[in-house]
Amino acid sequence: MPRVKGGPVHSRKRKRILRRASGFRGGPGTIYRVAKEFVAKAGVYAYRDRRQNKRNYRSLWITRLNAALKARGVHYNRFIPALVAAGIELNRKMLSELAICDPAAFDAIVEQVKPFIKQPAPKPA
Repeated sequence: MPRVKGGPVHSRKRKRILRRASGFRGGPGTIYRVAKEFVAKAGVYAYRDRRQNKRNYRSLWITRLNAALKARGVHYNRFIPALVAAGIELNRKMLSELAICDPAAFDAIVEQVKPFIKQPAPKPA
């Protein structure tokens, strides 16, 4: 049986990998064998980081909200349940945007929520 070398299919495969590796410095950007490994690892990182990106943004919104609420004398962990109890359906992203761009509207929301904030039980002596 004759040996099959792949021909155009093989060169397309190599070209696809090297195109994805363009921009990598040194060997990983030009040498097929090394590029193959680096492209695979880059794909793993991209998949993982698409999920981590969502976590990071949520964390940022919570940090911004916490800072804005602290300035108004309200605790974040009491504010969120009170927000649900008040029937306000704004997510953390919108609330943090309001806190930055429209403080007056954010103040109005905080005032609306304040009656629903539960005070912590006193600690036993």
